Amino acid sequence: MKAVKLRIKSVQSTMQITKAMQLVASSKLRKAKERADIARPYFRELFETLVTIADGNTDFTSPYVREPENTKYCYVVIAGDRGLAGGYNSNLFKKVEEDSAGRDYVVLPIGKKAVEYFKRRNRKIVTEAFGTIADISVSDCFEISALLCRLFRDGEYGHIDLCYTEFVSMLSQTPQSVSILPLSDLASEHEGEDPVSKRNLIVYEPNAEEVFNSIVPEYLAGLVYGAVCDSVASELAARRTAMEAATDNAEEMIEKLNLYYNRARQASITQEITEIVGGAEGLTG
Repeated sequence: MKAVKLRIKSVQSTMQITKAMQLVASSKLRKAKERADIARPYFRELFETLVTIADGNTDFTSPYVREPENTKYCYVVIAGDRGLAGGYNSNLFKKVEEDSAGRDYVVLPIGKKAVEYFKRRNRKIVTEAFGTIADISVSDCFEISALLCRLFRDGEYGHIDLCYTEFVSMLSQTPQSVSILPLSDLASEHEGEDPVSKRNLIVYEPNAEEVFNSIVPEYLAGLVYGAVCDSVASELAARRTAMEAATDNAEEMIEKLNLYYNRARQASITQEITEIVGGAEGLTG
């Protein structure tokens, strides 16, 4: 009985922690969801614009458009800072491993869990300056974009992919991997469309290459920011769901332990009464 009582107290302490984490995640999730909902149309519009540019201007001499000679990949992986979020981080890492199978690649991690994961696997990391997703701001996204564009123009990497978790709903978050550079990769995803009409309707001043070199980093910064917003909301939603399930499991465990404790207590009382009655009968006999 003493052991069961100690076990009940232990589970109650754990349940208090999971309940508190659930409430904290719920309170933060409202703001994160609002930010993700606001950023999502911007993210999609930027991505569709890049696709349009790629489809209609594949003959430009801009380094962002032409086919790269280097086959090395750079993955921008946006994960969480903490665990206790169900399969949020592990599902994202599985997606990255699936997409990068057989490729020579490096990683630019955003989030402590991403840094830890790729360090354990001795994977080359571009920089750890953005290793805490909670501190990522819009200006940081522009720094990330400028760094990626510079490395891409210098020929360090031939392809750059963005891996994040899309916030679908409070109960559903889906890992995604999208190509962001070169733009020819985006064009290849939409083969079959006729780009000639689009190309003929677009005029760039002073010239196409200068326009591209100016606007592409801006677009990429917007894509990174949108992915960060979605990832933060996804992490909080996953943590809320996981902590809610843990709290429910703790309550169920406490109910079973209380039932077991009451049965043991009832059996002990019955045994004591039986012994008292037996002793009394022995004395009267």
